[in-house]
Amino acid sequence: MATLAEVARRLNWPHGQRHLPRLILMTDPERLPDPLAAIARLPRGAAVILRHADDRERAQVAARLAATCRRRGLRLLIAADPHLARACAADGLHLPERSLRHGSGVWRRLRRPGWLVTAAAHSAAAIAAATRAGVDAVLLSPVFPTASHPEAVPLGPVRFARLVRASRIPVYALGGIGGAAALRLKLSGAAGFAAIGGLADGPAQASAAGLSSRP
Repeated sequence: MATLAEVARRLNWPHGQRHLPRLILMTDPERLPDPLAAIARLPRGAAVILRHADDRERAQVAARLAATCRRRGLRLLIAADPHLARACAADGLHLPERSLRHGSGVWRRLRRPGWLVTAAAHSAAAIAAATRAGVDAVLLSPVFPTASHPEAVPLGPVRFARLVRASRIPVYALGGIGGAAALRLKLSGAAGFAAIGGLADGPAQASAAGLSSRP
């Protein structure tokens, strides 16, 4: 059975997306309080999105992860905090969907050349808003059922693929990405996979059949 990383490498990308990471690990203060072990399992070229709500520790965690990612050839994106992204010399920024709705332009003023800017999206309207805002890619969720958000209605692979084809910017699959789910998206046109449990609960090189079905 192919690994999650191998499935990501076989995605039918347009040539214009070759510069993007295939895998994105999203940290989680509750499910992944110390992400270093999961980061150590990521292949070179992958990315990490730091989501850490504790302001007292956020800067320290960001600095530590930035150094680790640089050593391992990974890209670090900071969620919702362009000031911190600049301070720790991160590789980019991840925006919550609500920031697109509210039209905040702070991140544009603080954006550094070469930054990768992604945004969360849950609908075609959110993808359109992200496109207008000038972000590089969106993380579209939930594609499959998730334990973290059991109330959310999943898009499913067919609707996900339709949204990918309609999008003018690259789209990552998020939500339930693990196990055979990744293989179901092989021909979807997705830029790659973003996950918490699918990358944190086992090595990125582990068999896709043995990965968690959580996001």
